[in-house]
Amino acid sequence: MNKSQQRGRTASRTRQGTERSQARRAELIATGKELFADTSYDALSMDDIARQAGVAKGLIYYYFTNKRGYYLAIIEDAVAELVARAGSTHDLPPAERLRHTVDGYLRYAQHHQAAYRAIVTGGVGFDAEVLAIRARVRTRLLTSIARGVWDREDLPPLARTALTGWLSSVEGVTLDWIEEQELPRETVVSLLVRGLGDTLRLIEEYERDCPAPPRPPL
Repeated sequence: MNKSQQRGRTASRTRQGTERSQARRAELIATGKELFADTSYDALSMDDIARQAGVAKGLIYYYFTNKRGYYLAIIEDAVAELVARAGSTHDLPPAERLRHTVDGYLRYAQHHQAAYRAIVTGGVGFDAEVLAIRARVRTRLLTSIARGVWDREDLPPLARTALTGWLSSVEGVTLDWIEEQELPRETVVSLLVRGLGDTLRLIEEYERDCPAPPRPPL
């Protein structure tokens, strides 16, 4: 075997090892999502987590350092999924894109309630790192809205402030909705989309470079 073949085999083994490592890490995060959905952070020990995951405790330390690191990795993964669901609207007209974004957001919250609550309420005892994650997801969602409505990612200060206010109301409405489960998701989507339309028209009054999309038919 020549040196080129040896390097190729070494690179192949490295890729396979990396893929196995990523798959194992993803499996542990998926297990953690289920565990923290039913049990509070403080009530779960690393021994509990390892037993439920069917792995040695040292493996969790290897990937995540400690329970806090594990929890934060789960929240980061939840944020990535939330943003991906809300932002997968590139080929739709602006009005449909907004509705699809809000619907994807609510679907995620409905099916991942514990993770959603942790994201928007600050996690364990208003954890500063979880709050930073929340700030990042807000920024990514606002960027997604700006791209969908105005085909731009930069937001003038007034537009950013107004949309942040709308997003705060979305979080409050969503928390109430998943807690009470009294309204169909479609009704909540319409409520939030109507509120977003009103916010966009208000922004247009102050920022002519940020025109609001046409009102959808009633």
